[in-house]
Amino acid sequence: MSDSEQSVYAKRTKTIHYGSLEESDRWHVDRKDNDADGSGRTDYSQLTTADYMALDEDVAKEKAALLEEFERRKKARLIHVSTDDGEVKSALRKLNEPICYFGEGPADRRLRLKELLSALGEKGLPAAKPAKEEEKPKSQQKETNESTWYHEGPESLRVARFWIANYSLARAKKRLEEASEKVRQHTATKAGRMVELQKRIQQLAPQCSQIGDTRPITGCTINEDSTLLLTCSLSSLCKVWSVPDCTLKQTLRGHKCNVSDVAFRPGVANDSKSEVAMASCSFDGSVKLWAYDNEESIADISGHVPHRVAKLAFHPSGRFLGTACYDASWRLWDLEQKQEVLHQEGHTKAVHCIAFQVDGSVCVTGGVDGFGRVWDLRTGRCIMFLEGHLSAIYGVDFSPNGYHIASGSQDNSCKIWDLRRRQMVYTIPAHLNLISDVKYQKNGGNFLVTSSYDKTAKIWSDKTWQPLKTLSGHDGRLVGVDISHDSQYIVTASYDRTFKLWAWD
Repeated sequence: MSDSEQSVYAKRTKTIHYGSLEESDRWHVDRKDNDADGSGRTDYSQLTTADYMALDEDVAKEKAALLEEFERRKKARLIHVSTDDGEVKSALRKLNEPICYFGEGPADRRLRLKELLSALGEKGLPAAKPAKEEEKPKSQQKETNESTWYHEGPESLRVARFWIANYSLARAKKRLEEASEKVRQHTATKAGRMVELQKRIQQLAPQCSQIGDTRPITGCTINEDSTLLLTCSLSSLCKVWSVPDCTLKQTLRGHKCNVSDVAFRPGVANDSKSEVAMASCSFDGSVKLWAYDNEESIADISGHVPHRVAKLAFHPSGRFLGTACYDASWRLWDLEQKQEVLHQEGHTKAVHCIAFQVDGSVCVTGGVDGFGRVWDLRTGRCIMFLEGHLSAIYGVDFSPNGYHIASGSQDNSCKIWDLRRRQMVYTIPAHLNLISDVKYQKNGGNFLVTSSYDKTAKIWSDKTWQPLKTLSGHDGRLVGVDISHDSQYIVTASYDRTFKLWAWD
């Protein structure tokens, strides 16, 4: 074809069909059947409106199932289940469920009961609701389900809580006044004091190293006037030593099992007689109270047997004694009323450590479950939940400022918590092995000390959490540490059967 020749294009005529679409739909269906290949796959390009509606219904069913699962999990979180393992087993028995699976612990069993109650709903509850309660509005029923349940306490608890409230308010007022004075101080003055303190810490050296017992030492503490040191060991003996020469002054005999911790009672003079001045606890659950003029205990506290009492601490007033027990609870004892005023549950596993705030209004407990809890002693409520450690918590302490909390854990870290913000503020990767104890400086809170199974104790600054000094010299793992009230001495106790007293040069 030459270039001069022109191509002629014919325009295709558009055909318009009139009438019903029934025959057209039938033709599409027949064509779909004829064009289907042997692989069994469907040509989705030929799907009708009904097929698309069926797919939408399947998606809606899946979405409804997901929403139902989310609602069930939400309901499970709101269900309150007792921490008493016996009550959990009783509830499972009423639901015709196995009370124990192979390898299942109390915490797993409690979680399984929550899942069952959330799945069964109201029909699965062991006890039927009264008719009057079913007629309540939904809003009231929701408030009832989400409310915290309480046990009725004795009259002695009410008396103790009123006393603690009056005592702590005066202490808090004094602490806030001192904090205001520190804020008004010049920045250069405060910086100079911190530099001087850090220089003194660098000069720390062993003042005395003493063999404390024939078996490993498990705890140590210094009294208020920094003149006496108290140690305990696996030999069931507790010993009182003088400071700073570390000469033996008194041996306390009475425990029949390994002693786990000791504590000095605040506000008791060294020359007092027949007055409770010290306390100790042991692996068999016994707690004994001691005086300076007697080598035998003047009183025994029963109620923990056969569970181990790991740690104990005196209230700042000296009137109350707190004990951390391996039955997943902690207890508060009133030494004036001579009875137990509070038996507090809340941890899912053993409670290992306890510490009181300087005001005396709250206390903190750490458990083997890896969680800590802050309790208001005036109301009995848990006001803060310490969640962040990967393993058991073995040491807790309050800063003198009243709102910072330090916790040492088996995960080799020390975490700092802020009670005002109710959250963790810093994590110190402190040691190469588990942290056995942690203590704040008592007269300022400018530094804290951690002891570890890596045979060292370390001193950390309060503001920047930087390491200031490493105290090394023990041949065995460290199990306890304490700082004197005048900040002149630091004592460390070890499994090598010795304790060391560190002082400034």
